[in-house]
Amino acid sequence: MVKIKEVSFEYAGNKNGGGKLEEINFSVKKGECILLCGRSGCGKTTITRLLNGLIPAYFSGDIHGEVTINDKPIDQLKMYEISEKAGSVFQNPKTQFFNVDTDSEIAFALENRALPTEQIQKRLYEVYKELGLEKLKGRSIFELSGGEKQKIAFASVYAMNPEIYLLDEPSSNLDMNTIRELKSFLMKIKEQGKTIIIAEHRIHYLMDVADRVLYIADGKIHSKISIEEFQKQTEPERMNYGIRALDLNKVHPEKLEHVKQKKIGLEVKDVCLFHKKDTLLQEITFQATQGEIIAITGQNGSGKTTFLRTLCGLHKKYTGTFLLDGRVQTEKIRLKESYLVMQDVNYELFADTVSAECTMGIKKPDLALIERTLKALELYNLLERHPNTLSGGQKQRLAVAVSIVRKKKILAFDEPTSGLDYDNMKRVAELIKKLAENSIVFIVTHDYELICQACSRVIHFGENTVAADLPVTKENENYIKQAIGLME
Repeated sequence: MVKIKEVSFEYAGNKNGGGKLEEINFSVKKGECILLCGRSGCGKTTITRLLNGLIPAYFSGDIHGEVTINDKPIDQLKMYEISEKAGSVFQNPKTQFFNVDTDSEIAFALENRALPTEQIQKRLYEVYKELGLEKLKGRSIFELSGGEKQKIAFASVYAMNPEIYLLDEPSSNLDMNTIRELKSFLMKIKEQGKTIIIAEHRIHYLMDVADRVLYIADGKIHSKISIEEFQKQTEPERMNYGIRALDLNKVHPEKLEHVKQKKIGLEVKDVCLFHKKDTLLQEITFQATQGEIIAITGQNGSGKTTFLRTLCGLHKKYTGTFLLDGRVQTEKIRLKESYLVMQDVNYELFADTVSAECTMGIKKPDLALIERTLKALELYNLLERHPNTLSGGQKQRLAVAVSIVRKKKILAFDEPTSGLDYDNMKRVAELIKKLAENSIVFIVTHDYELICQACSRVIHFGENTVAADLPVTKENENYIKQAIGLME
């Protein structure tokens, strides 16, 4: 059904080779689910772009070889013909939205096919019902959580009923419950005989969905094996390839050095957060000291990101008090004393080069620190690359690098390991631990592996307040798993 034969590709103007492909050969049978895995920047996303026609229609470059769908060369098909056969769900669902409400977004592609209104309405009803998304009917896109946006992105593709589904890191910002829903969507389309090609780092939920695994390294296919063979590989083998855990129940909190109890650095007193007329969170009260790395957990839409924005002085609809070193901190002061790495890092990358990004706005940048940090995150060889030409994982690491060189008292990270392989997740964890020596660190995350490796404490939001506040220890492992939804 899908064939890639002797394909090599390099993006136009790509001096460092990121995302390029060399002599790629593989085929996919109808109804198969293929998992593409490999380190960030290895070329997984590039393969999906070859199959949905974005290369070369949108991403230009030097391409050789042949890509076919149903024995038809993809370069001989028009974009609308490709989209009828292959539907794409991107890592960031916002990049594929065209409308401001959920009904219009799901119906958009059907309208472009000039289907009768009655047929569109019927299909819209079927999609909501079959995917169990009735509660998202008629909603504003802007009011949805990250997980809800991902569901609508999937639903908009499902409405088209394509033969092939292409998914790029679909679970990167999802909580455990939403990942389970995503898995159920994949199982449904697989039962319908659809072909699935999915590029993913967090692969634990795909072990009984995928049929084969293609491991990509440096733009080449290193191995093609069945899912059964893949699961028989030892943990050291998988880690050596930069592959995340296959079973999160076998991941346990690491024994971290105990945080020395210094004087209270931050106090949050009776904070309530509001969005329009709704109360997102209420009665948020806790204390934190320098050296702590605090995971903020909760379901998509529970108010985690809004709390970080409030803490950093960006969200002003709240009541309550924030104190730093015993002094009440206004929004303006908190803006100066904190730094936020956003979930969508595209919003905070402004410079023309990686090098300039790390020095922007700093009067006397510590060049030695910048060099050490970029080398630690394997970004130093990309100094002259424009940030927008980096892969999703590389952008994420660059945003983390910028946070390090800023030297703030409070550092807040919103899903800092989304789109990262095991190696880079580990590097980010180690750097965050170093950052905590002089700062208080907050991490909004659904990444249980990161929590186990880096965090000293978990604050869980549930029922509009703090539902749990636990140190990350072996003794609390089951409580933490229950809090983040790993254990049903």
